[in-house]
Amino acid sequence: MTRRDATDRYESTTRLIDIVFPGDTNHHGTLFGGTGLALMDRVAFIAATRFGRTPFVTASCERIDFRQPARVGHIIEFTARPVKAGRRSLTVEVDMVAETIIGHQRHICTRGIFHMVAIPQGEGAAHYALPELVPEEAPERNDAVAMVEIVFPDQANGAGRMFGGEAIAYMTKAAFVAASRYAGRLVVLASSERIDFARSIGIGEIVEARARVSRVGRSSLSIETKLWSEHLLTGERHITATGHFTMVAVDKDHRPAPIRDNAPAEVVSPGEGGA
Repeated sequence: MTRRDATDRYESTTRLIDIVFPGDTNHHGTLFGGTGLALMDRVAFIAATRFGRTPFVTASCERIDFRQPARVGHIIEFTARPVKAGRRSLTVEVDMVAETIIGHQRHICTRGIFHMVAIPQGEGAAHYALPELVPEEAPERNDAVAMVEIVFPDQANGAGRMFGGEAIAYMTKAAFVAASRYAGRLVVLASSERIDFARSIGIGEIVEARARVSRVGRSSLSIETKLWSEHLLTGERHITATGHFTMVAVDKDHRPAPIRDNAPAEVVSPGEGGA
């Protein structure tokens, strides 16, 4: 296998979005440093594999600067970008940003450098080399939420396929983040209208949930969510599931509350009363 044309590879900048739950925090109510570091390493691995389309291992990490904490209830977003490529070594820069649901205040929590090493296998492994690193164009503004993860054995059944419940939970999380960012306040799940599964997802595959607000009422939001599966080494992608969720914005007493006035006009449905 020779050095591949960089135009053949999939977009390698990768984002992983999660939410800080109480089980992920210390007695101060802030995210454990080890948990944050593990998520940074995971997204670095996904970004490296998407870049090289071969198995990778983490060789080392450096300059892990913990600047500010992420607290319970914060949305945390990890962005991984390959910044230097050798023949089989790849340097990935990872940022971790925390975001409050109310007010959308964002701050960088952690930044670090991860050195990944490709370990190609099979025929042609001896001649494998990473593709040339080409600067990516700035992405177009997109209000949709995209979340990536890898399917691990504890998320799969005896046949090595991701549990349907795990897929639904992941789609619901993406819908929650999309609705929260749009509403600018806490939201709760009111209903799941329909979920259609098109194919199964195997252990080791990347799953990517994309969620967007499709309709807005007085205090309710309809969220359209699609779940993609992606083969880690070939980059082949498939639509795995689609779902529609209804979220309701609530106040501090958990009662339905009006959605902010500056909602995008194109998704506002005239006459919709909401919840």
